[in-house]
Amino acid sequence: MVGMRHKNSWLYRVARILMPPLAKLMYRYQLYNSNNIPLEGRFVIASNHVSNFDPILVSIGQKRQIYYMAKVELFKIPIVRSVVKALGAFSVTRGANDQTALNSATELLNNDHVLGVFLEGHRSKTGEFLKPHSGAVMLAYQTNSPIVPVCITPKNNISKVFRKTKIIYGDPITPAELGILTGAPKEFREASRKIMSIILQMRKEHEF
Repeated sequence: MVGMRHKNSWLYRVARILMPPLAKLMYRYQLYNSNNIPLEGRFVIASNHVSNFDPILVSIGQKRQIYYMAKVELFKIPIVRSVVKALGAFSVTRGANDQTALNSATELLNNDHVLGVFLEGHRSKTGEFLKPHSGAVMLAYQTNSPIVPVCITPKNNISKVFRKTKIIYGDPITPAELGILTGAPKEFREASRKIMSIILQMRKEHEF
């Protein structure tokens, strides 16, 4: 895939220097197949979600900036809003069909950026996988973007500070390979379940 390389924001570049040692101390992370995301082209990262630190853990092994939707409440706090926007986040109203957020995500992908999406929509407090939402595969289909499944696996499946965590990156999968041919809602639901099953298999293969 041919695409343009994009300059990361200054705060993102600073974070890439400061965050890895902090995250290593806090989560003792191990990365697997982190080079599965090419340096060029549009991609959707579809990951499970176990902690508020997940966006940083998923991004640590990547040279490219990953853009995430963040709950709109964060953007109501001036200092926090400035930080999360500089890091590439954009607001989404959870539990609603936020067309503005969907338009922002589509624009990012159409401009060959990398979009990070947590399939379950919110954190799993038990570490067990929750029912996946269809937003990630829908965006991938509409923008012709491959999907890279990512599995975040803390020891004992529950995220805690100083507990070892593995971040496993899967192989890119096209929407067609997931069975999305017409963009029907049923195809999106089935494709989301397929992605979740792949992430589950990744967890089983990298158990502590």
